[in-house]
Amino acid sequence: MTHPTVSLTTAAGTPVKRLGYGAMVLEGYYGAFEDAQADAVLGRAVDRGLMIDTADAYGNGHNETLVAGAIAGRRQAAYVATKFGIVFDPDGTGTDLPTGWGFSLKINGTPAYVDQCVEASLGRLGTDYIDLWYAHYPDPQVPIEETVGAMARAVEAGKVRHLGLSNVTAEQVRRAQAVHPIAAVQYEYSLWRREAETDLLPTLRDLGVALVAWSPLGAGFLTGTVDSLPEGDFRHVNPRFTGDNLAANLDRFAPLRDLAAGLSITPAQLALAWLLHQGGDIYPIPGTRKAARVDENLAAAAVTLPADVLAQINVLMAPGTARGATLM
Repeated sequence: MTHPTVSLTTAAGTPVKRLGYGAMVLEGYYGAFEDAQADAVLGRAVDRGLMIDTADAYGNGHNETLVAGAIAGRRQAAYVATKFGIVFDPDGTGTDLPTGWGFSLKINGTPAYVDQCVEASLGRLGTDYIDLWYAHYPDPQVPIEETVGAMARAVEAGKVRHLGLSNVTAEQVRRAQAVHPIAAVQYEYSLWRREAETDLLPTLRDLGVALVAWSPLGAGFLTGTVDSLPEGDFRHVNPRFTGDNLAANLDRFAPLRDLAAGLSITPAQLALAWLLHQGGDIYPIPGTRKAARVDENLAAAAVTLPADVLAQINVLMAPGTARGATLM
């Protein structure tokens, strides 16, 4: 089966590699981390021409300032995607959005907040334009047409090159597309979570919109290296890592680790290669806190999986294999 190829390019016209880099991991969600180490990882990702994915909510804006250092002096060669909509100011207003992880997010998609956020992100990033700007979550109390209409004004003003949506339904994408072209939709997609294949991905392909896969390694689980969690790790609230679920998932995904060993690649490379084989419109954005892992992940783009191996993976890792609730 062939799929449409959606091409994302830098302002200089250079195509963005299909494997990007998710910068959220550089904050304290996986335990303490130093800015100097973050600078090295981001620098490597920019050197390799990867899309850098951040958000104003990561580290309460700190993540965007880290990205600013990595792109300084080479802005046109970099591709920066950021997101807005999660209210990280404790005094800020918004709509409570329950998650499956035992907490709620406060979301604001009002036009006034849209205008406020684009200026704040540009300032933290140290740039006068954003390559790809997402609404992080739709605000349940604001029609998505209003949010996207305000975002479109940032495009008209030259502050944003392309618009994106994150964590949305197929129906919301169609409504948004009627207001302004949507270049990409970010959604959790991996062998750990395959719900996107049911309605969202077919809709995106019908509209010619790229799918940017967040958490393509299942919050690190698909690396095959997670059998316990350190203190302070945010995955302690993720049901797939808690109680008996972690042990059950280690057992259920053991065939994937065995298959990777048989192919002489890492489990992470196999998981990423599988995603890339789902179509040229899929852009996984794995995160890592080690510069060497940037290259290791990128090597997955050179892995060719034969049809029989892909068929075997689809049987072994069918939708619903992982045990435990998802974020949304």
